[in-house]
Amino acid sequence: MKPIVLGLGNDLLGDDAIGLLAVRRIQELVGDEVDAIECRCAGLSLLDPLSGRTHAIIVDAIVTGQQPVGTIYRIVPADLRDVTNLSPHYAGLPEVIRMAGHLGLAFPDEIEIIAIEAGDVTTIGAGLTPAVAEALDEVVQQVIEIVRRWQVEAPIIAKPARRPRPAI
Repeated sequence: MKPIVLGLGNDLLGDDAIGLLAVRRIQELVGDEVDAIECRCAGLSLLDPLSGRTHAIIVDAIVTGQQPVGTIYRIVPADLRDVTNLSPHYAGLPEVIRMAGHLGLAFPDEIEIIAIEAGDVTTIGAGLTPAVAEALDEVVQQVIEIVRRWQVEAPIIAKPARRPRPAI
């Protein structure tokens, strides 16, 4: 199975569109090598597109206020902390990965996250800020490099679905 590149965001909210714009460009450049998917969902809704995959790259905007707008972060799930105020309406990636395990879903063993420090994710129709727009080409290049590395390291094949654990 091909790796998935999942671009998260909302193309109506300024820099939040970066993930969506990145996967559009990736699809143009690498075509059939990946499944480049625009996703306007979050939390437990990520179970669907990631289930059954062996390799996944997630591209999304992030607002930390710690680095200049346009900074590109490379993150793996182990770098993320659990959501402490978990509700039925939101779950972070660590909780989604745990849920997939509890449900016995085949889920990517390899997940890489490329997050771009955003400046404006609230202004409707604003488009990307200049610094985030400038980062777009580098984001796309990093995704392509990850995919190429995976192709060299080992052929990407689907793994069988795990059986759900019995309820205790």
